[in-house]
Amino acid sequence: MQLNMTKGKPLPVILMFTVPLIIGNVFQQLYNMVDTIIVGRYVGADALAAVGSTGTIMFLITGFSQGITSGFSVRVSQKYGAMDKVAVKRNVANGILLSVISIMIMTAFTSSVMRPLLRLMNTPDNIYDMAYSYIIVICVGIAANIFYNLFSAYLRAVGNSQVPLFFLVFSACLNVVLDILFVVKIQMGVAGAAWATNLSQAISAVLCAVYIWVKVPDLKPEPDQWKISPQDTHPQLAAGIPMAFQFAITASGTMIMQSAINLFGSEAVAAYTAAGKLQNILTQGMVAMGQTMATYGGQNYGCGNLKRIRAGVRAALFAEFIYSIAAAAVMILLLKPCLHLFFSGDVDMTAMMPWATTYCYMCAAFFLPLCTIFIFRNIMQGCGYGFLPMMGGVSELIARLIVSLIAMRLLSYPLACFADPAAWIAAGAFTCVSYLYVMKQIEKEFSQIRY
Repeated sequence: MQLNMTKGKPLPVILMFTVPLIIGNVFQQLYNMVDTIIVGRYVGADALAAVGSTGTIMFLITGFSQGITSGFSVRVSQKYGAMDKVAVKRNVANGILLSVISIMIMTAFTSSVMRPLLRLMNTPDNIYDMAYSYIIVICVGIAANIFYNLFSAYLRAVGNSQVPLFFLVFSACLNVVLDILFVVKIQMGVAGAAWATNLSQAISAVLCAVYIWVKVPDLKPEPDQWKISPQDTHPQLAAGIPMAFQFAITASGTMIMQSAINLFGSEAVAAYTAAGKLQNILTQGMVAMGQTMATYGGQNYGCGNLKRIRAGVRAALFAEFIYSIAAAAVMILLLKPCLHLFFSGDVDMTAMMPWATTYCYMCAAFFLPLCTIFIFRNIMQGCGYGFLPMMGGVSELIARLIVSLIAMRLLSYPLACFADPAAWIAAGAFTCVSYLYVMKQIEKEFSQIRY
């Protein structure tokens, strides 16, 4: 199941790796959506708004986890592309140990700042307690989140995107069962949905770890490699920290945008949350392409093939432009029927639709710049360049901050919704220019090695 991405025509190789990732990402979004559907239908619209109001904080936590673990796996994919099996195993062990340290720091920090953070984000008083109950349980489950993402990233680093998909589908199905058990049967409220997410992720992490230890000897460290290695720690942190902060910076921008949305009340927050879930599902093809390009870039950088890296980026852009247009069309067509899934019959849908329609239609018009961000950002990260992708996150933050602050000053909901497209335009332009610069730097690097 391991795929060598240094051989074959770029587009078929990229699509072969991407399709399982799309399916897996969609399943992940679906079981996140199930949380909100069950909470909205069985606990109430305010409960849905409470979960939705913490969505950007959850994105910060999960994004930071994905970023730092993906950074740890970049070194693995590069060494795998260079056929250095000893270094692959050593970096796997080092990344696990660094992840343990990261878990302790993240759990302590997020748990201590959550109450003031919810206040800072203008969380409506009528949903504040439920919002805190949900997000504090997510903080407790950071270990499960990090280890699932780490082991999945290791498998992808050696070209295996099918096995993480299998475990994710299993986890998604389990999450649905646990949601029904905790929220509907035991009536644990929003906290039950959070515990269902934590437990399903923990089981997926264990299954991934067992699979690696039994079936993927290339990723199984030797007993004498279980120690913090300075020669591996520096490059892993150099890749992981910028990737984690890039997610954190992006999430900070969305938190500012959420603060603007929160000013319009729990009804607007609930509609925005439901519409955002649909958008998240439809943009998973872009996310998956980004994950693919990180592995593709890492393996081809490891074997020194710059021409193939550029060819892969061109192929990915072609595929994603087509996907973006299709995703925008589907979102516009499915918005109304999908919105009904989130609410029980006593909710006035005619009041919800204008809030949801404004956000979805505005975002659909700007999917093209969004898709380029994932490609340019991840190909640079896969080649070991973390600073410029992180600064792309800064450009997103600045754009969201400016638009959100103006929206809060003018109390304009459409302008608050435009914060996302503004961020995509800014980051798309920045990462495009950065990619061209990085390719020139790699060209110089490879020419010096040859001569």
